[in-house]
Amino acid sequence: MRRASEIKAAGTWNAANAVDRVVLDAAERHRRRIALTGERGTAFLLDLPHTTALKDGDGLVLDDGAIVRVAGKAEPLVEIAAKSPHELARLAWHIGNRHIDVEIVGDKLRIRRDHVLEEMLRGLGARLVCVEAPFDPERGAYGHGEDHDH
Repeated sequence: MRRASEIKAAGTWNAANAVDRVVLDAAERHRRRIALTGERGTAFLLDLPHTTALKDGDGLVLDDGAIVRVAGKAEPLVEIAAKSPHELARLAWHIGNRHIDVEIVGDKLRIRRDHVLEEMLRGLGARLVCVEAPFDPERGAYGHGEDHDH
């Protein structure tokens, strides 16, 4: 079986040259070792030296030099906006206090859909919009593996 043990960061390689594509959600993109099969049938073993958070657009370099593109799978998310940066920081604190994954997208936050959290956030004055998008949460400072440089 072919192996991928190197990553080319998104934007540092020509994605048009990819031989295949793997579509993975946020949890599936946080890996060290797993057997994968691309949409066009390319089977390979992802075999990295450390657990790594793969990003949408990264390239997995196979042992023969071919590259498989990583694509973020759309997930059901809620996008959170606030009236001011201060209010957004307050909402972020409440989200962080619950130890859930969060993504920062410009001046908004994204979390996985959760009706209990959504109701809490509405009660705190948040404006919520449901979206389907790839989820790329912050990895945190403690115990979340090693990310590669972008």
